[in-house]
Amino acid sequence: MNRSPYADHDKSEWKSITEKLINKHPLPKDFIIEVVHDAWNGIFNTSIGNNGLKIGEHIFPKPQIIGALLHELIPAEIEAAFPLAWRGEKNAGDKDIVYIPDDFYSIELKTSSNPSRIFGNRSYAQQPTQGKKSKDGFYLAVNFWKFSASKVKPEIQTIRFGWLDHTDWKGQKAESGQQSSLSPETYELKFKTLYSKR
Repeated sequence: MNRSPYADHDKSEWKSITEKLINKHPLPKDFIIEVVHDAWNGIFNTSIGNNGLKIGEHIFPKPQIIGALLHELIPAEIEAAFPLAWRGEKNAGDKDIVYIPDDFYSIELKTSSNPSRIFGNRSYAQQPTQGKKSKDGFYLAVNFWKFSASKVKPEIQTIRFGWLDHTDWKGQKAESGQQSSLSPETYELKFKTLYSKR
C-alpha cells in the first residue's frame, strides 16, 4: 500500500501537494484529456451487431453501460500509445490502468453521469484485503452527460485527476447502503480539473 503523500501535512498544504503529484506523473495532462475524448468518440464511431447499429443513432445505452465502455477503452487507448509502459487491469490486485515500471503511478478510473460527483462501492472506504487492489493512489474521474431528449450525442462534462486515500471515501451509514462518496473538500484539495465543458 502506498503511504499517503498527504500524511503529516496540514490541509492548507494539500492543494499544492496535489499539484506536485500531478506534475510528476508520467502521463501528461494534455494526453489524459486527449485520450479520454478519443475513447468517448470511439464509443459513438463504432458499429455494433449484425445490422451496424451505432450508439447515439440507433441505440441509447444507460449510463452504466457507457461507463463500462469507458472503463475498457481508456486503458486500451493508453496501452496502445505506450505499450511498454502501460496496460489495463489483469489481476485482482491491479488498478484499472497499470504503470508497468512503477505501480505508484498506476491509476484507478471512475466514471459517472452525475453532473459533478463520482462514487465507489462501500469497499472503497475500507482497508483493502490481501490480494485486492489498493484504494489509495492516483484517480482519473470522468463525468459525462447521459442521453436525453436534448442530448442525442452527449459529451464529456468534466475530467479530473488527483490522488485519493481510502479514508477519503465515506461509506453510507445504513447497513443496506452499498455506496461511498467524497466530501466537497476532497474534490477541492485532492483533485485538479483538467477539462470542463461548463
